Amino acid sequence: MFNLPAEFLDRRQFLSFSGHGLGGVALLSLLARDGLLAGGVPSESGDPPPHHKPRARRAIHIYACGGVSQVDTFDYKPELLRLHGKSLNADERPDVFFGQVGLLRKPDWEFQQHGECGKWVSSLFPHLAGEVDRMAFIHSMFAETSNHTPGTFQANTGFRLNGFPTMGAWLSYGLGNETEDLPTYVVIPDNRGLPAGGSINWSNGFLPARHQGVVVKSRGTAIADLNPAKPLSAETELASRKLLAEVNRKHFDDRGHDDLAARIRAYELAARMQLAVPEVAALDKETEATQEAYGLDQPKTVDFGRSCLMARRLLERGVRFVQLFAGGAFGSPRINWDGHENMRENHGQEAGRCDQPLAALLSDLNQRGMLDDTLVLFTSEFGRTPFAQSADGVLGSGRDHNQAGFTTWMSGGGVKGGVSYGATDDVGYRAVDKRTSWYDFHATVLHLLGINHERLTYYHNGIRRRLTNVHGEILQEILV
Repeated sequence: MFNLPAEFLDRRQFLSFSGHGLGGVALLSLLARDGLLAGGVPSESGDPPPHHKPRARRAIHIYACGGVSQVDTFDYKPELLRLHGKSLNADERPDVFFGQVGLLRKPDWEFQQHGECGKWVSSLFPHLAGEVDRMAFIHSMFAETSNHTPGTFQANTGFRLNGFPTMGAWLSYGLGNETEDLPTYVVIPDNRGLPAGGSINWSNGFLPARHQGVVVKSRGTAIADLNPAKPLSAETELASRKLLAEVNRKHFDDRGHDDLAARIRAYELAARMQLAVPEVAALDKETEATQEAYGLDQPKTVDFGRSCLMARRLLERGVRFVQLFAGGAFGSPRINWDGHENMRENHGQEAGRCDQPLAALLSDLNQRGMLDDTLVLFTSEFGRTPFAQSADGVLGSGRDHNQAGFTTWMSGGGVKGGVSYGATDDVGYRAVDKRTSWYDFHATVLHLLGINHERLTYYHNGIRRRLTNVHGEILQEILV
C-alpha cells in the first residue's frame, strides 16, 4: 500500500495525484460516471433510499457465533425449573442437529428481574441486565436450519446458501457512507478465529464489489498491509502511481470489470485510511475511566472490550455499519457459544468475555447522545434446546442446536426500551406467539434506517433480488 506524504492527502491534490495523465483522468471519469467514486445506490436502481425518515443513521451488529441459549439468558421459563429431569411432552421427536434428545434441563444460572420494566435476565449477564430498559427483546425468532454455516449465512444474508449479499453490504449499497476516509461497512472478527463460513459472512455477493465488508482487527495491526514494509520516497510513489494508473486504464478499457473498479477505489480509500485508521485504533486516547468501563484493564474482557470501543469510534467518524463477531472457529476447544458438552463452562466463558463490554457500549452510546440514532443489534444463528443433549435420553450438561425458537435483541434508534416481543412455549423450545423470521428481523432493521425492504433491490440473473427475498413484516410493536 502507498505511504503518501501529507501534502498528497488533500482531497483535490489526491484526486489529481491518483489520476496522473490523460489515462488516469479518463479512468476517473469512467468511475464517476458509474457511481464508483461515491457512496449510495447506483443510478440503475431508480429508487434510492431513504424511502422515509430514518430513525437510525448507523448500526452496530453483534453476532454471537455458535447458538446462544435463550433459556439460560433472556427467556425466563419457570416451568422449566419445575420439569427439570423430565421428558419433553411433544407430539413428535424434536428435530435437532445431533438427534440426541435428553431430559429437560433447568438453567445453570438464576434469573432475577431488572430495570423499571422488570425484565427477567439470568445472572450470566449481570452487567447487561442493568441496560434492559434500553433494550427490546424478540423472543419468538425461528430459523430454517440448525447447521452452523447455513444458519450463519441466513442470519446475515437472509439465505442459507452462500453468494448473497450480507445485511451490511445491502446497507452500503443503499445508504453509502458519511465519510471519505473510512469504509462504509467494517467487520471486527473475534481475535480467536473466524465464524462458520469465514469471510463469506461479510461478502458483497452479487452487489458491486465495493460493498463488501472491510476487516479491521482490534488487536495488533488494525488492517494488514495498509502501510508498506519499507518507507518509499515521494518520487518512487509518484512513478508507481503513474504506472499503475496507466496499466489500470488499459485493462479497464480492454475488459472493464467491477472487481478492478472496486480495487482502484480500494487503493484510493487505503491512501486516506493510512491517516484515519491509526487514529481510530488509538484506544489509549480514551480516558482511563472509559477504558476500564469497557474492560480493557482485565484479561478476560480486553479483547471484546477493544472491539466494542473501536466500533464506537468508527461510528463516530462516519462508518455506516460495524459488525462485531463474538466467538470464532469451531472445533476443540470451543471458542464460541456452541455449548454441546457443558453449558456452564461454555456460556460462562463467552458471556464473561462480552457482558461488561456490551453493557459499556450501550451506556457509552447513550451518554454521548449517539444511541438515539444508532441501532444496536444482538443475534445468533439459532438458540439451544431446553432439554439436554444425550444419546441415552438422560440428563446431560450440554444443549443441542435449536432452530425452533430463540431470542435476539435490539436497542437504540427508533426501538422501544424495556419491551419483549413474542414468546416461546412453556419450556422455551418452540416460538408460538408472533413467530419472527429472519426476513422480519431484516425488514425491521432496514425500516429503522429509512429503507423500505421491498424497494431496496438489485437485478441479478433475471431476478430483482432483495435482502428479504419475497417475505418480511416490520415488527411495529417494538418501534417508538
